[in-house]
Amino acid sequence: MKPSPPSLAYRAQTILQARPRLAAGAAAVGALALSALVNRQLARNAERDNPPAGQFLEVNGARLHYVERGSGPPLVLLHGNGSMIEDFESSGLIDLAAENYRVIVFDRPGFGHSNRPRNVVWTPAAQAELINSALQQLGVSQAIVLGHSWGASVAVALALKYPKVAQGLVLASGYYYPTPRPDVVALSAPAMPLVGGILGHTLAPILSRLMWPLVMAKIFGPPSVPKKFSGFPKEMALRPSQIRAAAAESALMIPDAFQYRDQYANLTMPVAIVAGDQDRLVDIDAQSARLHCEVPRSTLRRVPGNGHMIHQTATGVVMSAINEVATDR
Repeated sequence: MKPSPPSLAYRAQTILQARPRLAAGAAAVGALALSALVNRQLARNAERDNPPAGQFLEVNGARLHYVERGSGPPLVLLHGNGSMIEDFESSGLIDLAAENYRVIVFDRPGFGHSNRPRNVVWTPAAQAELINSALQQLGVSQAIVLGHSWGASVAVALALKYPKVAQGLVLASGYYYPTPRPDVVALSAPAMPLVGGILGHTLAPILSRLMWPLVMAKIFGPPSVPKKFSGFPKEMALRPSQIRAAAAESALMIPDAFQYRDQYANLTMPVAIVAGDQDRLVDIDAQSARLHCEVPRSTLRRVPGNGHMIHQTATGVVMSAINEVATDR
């Protein structure tokens, strides 16, 4: 016996019950689409209001933005995750160093005005190869290399792979040894396939704007954010493309520390390690102090009362470390 078809009243009731869910789903999709359009326009506005300050190199399929200033021994500056050239610019370090050095500052791939080709996993090793090729184009065969935070990992990779190029290192607030980091999971979300792309273009920029004051307090603290940092283009850092690049580097942070943790003794050039003794992002005893014990020609400067953004809050100390490495080569 065939079952009787649903009654007209039952079908009508089912449709009425589903309608609120369909309406809610449509509203959510519409809100995401609208936020994506707004974020795209904000990104365009940010790029219009903050045009490139330097020049470009075409290197291995990447378009690399850099600023060059001063004359003397070459000094390369590599910024941290989520940052760009303007971080060093606003700190005053570029102008200070340019008095005695040929300063070359790169927007690393995906940050500032440099693009980030999708066909490459931009590990420290991949970025080191890119920076080395860029330096060759610029006629630089030897340089002092300063890396801050994630940029310190790139500096180390460059020195290990091209020791004749990196004649000396200044490593500021770096992360060198794998440790449990639950925060990395959340920070890596916009780099996930598919879902990450949606998050990066919709919710992530909004959440990042809301969290900006808390993030700044954490990375600068315990000192307050200096007034000079007002020159940093916040809206450039909140573009979907840069959020995705930052998320990808967060995801790579621990695996890359695993890869390099046993190689630091091979750094035979002079290395100046600089870190704030109250860094709230990185445990300097587990990172900078341990690295100092393993690198033969290293010095360690623990800066009292300073946090992660050591180049901003103790610019003179970082400059002194650069001069120390230059003298010791």
